Amino acid sequence: MPDTQPAHGHCLCGKTSIHVGQMSLHAGACHCSQCRRWSGGPLLATDCGTDVTLAGTEFIGLFRSSDWAERGFCTVCGSHLFYRLTDTQQYFVPVGLFGDDPKLVLDHQVFIDEKPAFYDFANPTTNLTGAEAFAQFEAQSSAP
Repeated sequence: MPDTQPAHGHCLCGKTSIHVGQMSLHAGACHCSQCRRWSGGPLLATDCGTDVTLAGTEFIGLFRSSDWAERGFCTVCGSHLFYRLTDTQQYFVPVGLFGDDPKLVLDHQVFIDEKPAFYDFANPTTNLTGAEAFAQFEAQSSAP
């Protein structure tokens, strides 16, 4: 089974859509305080790289949530569309936009040190603290 596949998704109202060339089948949960505030719980997303095409861009709002990333959302229905790293233009997309893909596997969690105690996921995952996640991103961005 390949680790990526093309995918197409859309917001709740259908005014915006997203086409990705290589959606990772390895979904993750982010427990950072910003993602939890943005999504009302952990953000369940997958890495979609940079081969991303957005439609309905006149309905896409952007929020610069940090020095390194921005979040996109539908200005009509409010659906969360992506978390995008500004330096690399790498997209992390909420898995719910793509429907129920049986090939997706929740296999990692980041900012596990910020996860509230009132929920847990049952399946085993690789867990990274916020510091470990940032170190991993820095290592990937400095690799030749």
